[in-house]
Amino acid sequence: MSPSDRQFLTTHDFGPNFTWGTATAAHQIEGAIDADGKSQSVWDTFSHRRGTIRDAHTADVACDFYHRYETDLALLKSLNFTAFRFSLAWTRILPDGVGPSQGGRISEAGLAFYDRVIDACLAQGLDPWVTLYHWDLPQVLENKGGWTNPAIVQWFSEFADVCTRAFGHKVKRWLILNEPLTYTAAGYFAGVHAPGRRGVADFLPAVHHTTLCQAEGGRIVRQNVPDAIIGTTFFCAPVEPKSHNPWHVKAAARVDALANRLFVEPALGMGYPVDTVPILGQIEKRYARPGDMEKLAFDFDFIGLQNYFRLVVRHSPWTPFVWASEVKPERRGVTDVTAMGWEVYPEGMYQIIRQFAQYKGVREIVITENGVAYPNKPGEDPIRDEKRVRFYQDYLQQVLRAKREGINVGGYFVWTLLDNFEWAEGYHPRFGIVHVDFETQIRTVKQSGEWFRNFLDRDSKGF
Repeated sequence: MSPSDRQFLTTHDFGPNFTWGTATAAHQIEGAIDADGKSQSVWDTFSHRRGTIRDAHTADVACDFYHRYETDLALLKSLNFTAFRFSLAWTRILPDGVGPSQGGRISEAGLAFYDRVIDACLAQGLDPWVTLYHWDLPQVLENKGGWTNPAIVQWFSEFADVCTRAFGHKVKRWLILNEPLTYTAAGYFAGVHAPGRRGVADFLPAVHHTTLCQAEGGRIVRQNVPDAIIGTTFFCAPVEPKSHNPWHVKAAARVDALANRLFVEPALGMGYPVDTVPILGQIEKRYARPGDMEKLAFDFDFIGLQNYFRLVVRHSPWTPFVWASEVKPERRGVTDVTAMGWEVYPEGMYQIIRQFAQYKGVREIVITENGVAYPNKPGEDPIRDEKRVRFYQDYLQQVLRAKREGINVGGYFVWTLLDNFEWAEGYHPRFGIVHVDFETQIRTVKQSGEWFRNFLDRDSKGF
């Protein structure tokens, strides 16, 4: 979208009940790796393993949010956001991985920390949106098989029960899982994320147990917090074939099934998309226990979509099961790419919202993550981030486009407030609208943060 194509944009266009927030994850910002009895997560272990994280970065300190949450939330409020999405570190609350019913301990210090964070949100007038699981599985559970072990349904259920009983009287917005495709595919198939496993024999059971937990977690929240508004989040990307060649078209359909259908369709009672990716039929044959397939569905109040790029794919004989590979942006002549190598493609946001809105069981869509990291050139001021401002303007135009067509889009969460630990890429990609000096922990609002401050001002005339 060129500057001349941009329309005048105001918050009033999105409606008075639209939620504006920022999103983050415990492991990426909290630091305090072993404070107050916290145990090791798979990401603590993985990031300390040689050769796994760029430049051997770890999240041992990260943004030190554990000690700076009050000032960070005050900063968020000063930017005129109304909601804060954050996750609960399983390892802080249940350091043994399991709770009392399975012989483990509940950490009162861990509960107290999140109780303080929630109270600080409420004191600032920020609505807390709590994600139960954002990738930081306790290492003690990974030692028992992690997401490949069917017992994880019981492990996760008790974690969800403890959290909702502790915080349900204060928190009404609950999200069950963050991007299940990412942690199962990158962590249990490709091995590039924690816990670093590879192969379809780990991936398929991890998918199934994740999908069971997605639904069971929803049922537990509904039981413990009757007035809760419950969602879960999905990675999503519009998928296009390289050309109209039938081989490429079929490859795109398979990628779409894995990228966009794999977890939402079971939640909607449609089962796994075995029609398009036949190997998924092995889940029911080899890994599902009696009654499992009937437990996959849950009636979510909303679904969270997390879009960063589109995928253009071609047929490939070298990638088993999916028989497809991505045509990278540079091979397509795309020059506007992010620090992650992702294509900037605003219309993809509109396309993916429309795609998910076609499902009859989807009542509301919330954009639970969207953001960008751009590389800084040597000597360039990291605070002046005009390209990030343009990114948000262009993507918000596409959200509004979908909303104006009658799709119930109820909110938008920026990824993210603070520059933070970006998983396997360490501290190199900076997604924050607030710059963090990781040596001094000094926060400085970027141009994009100031843009949001002005845009979200109630008296703003728009941009």
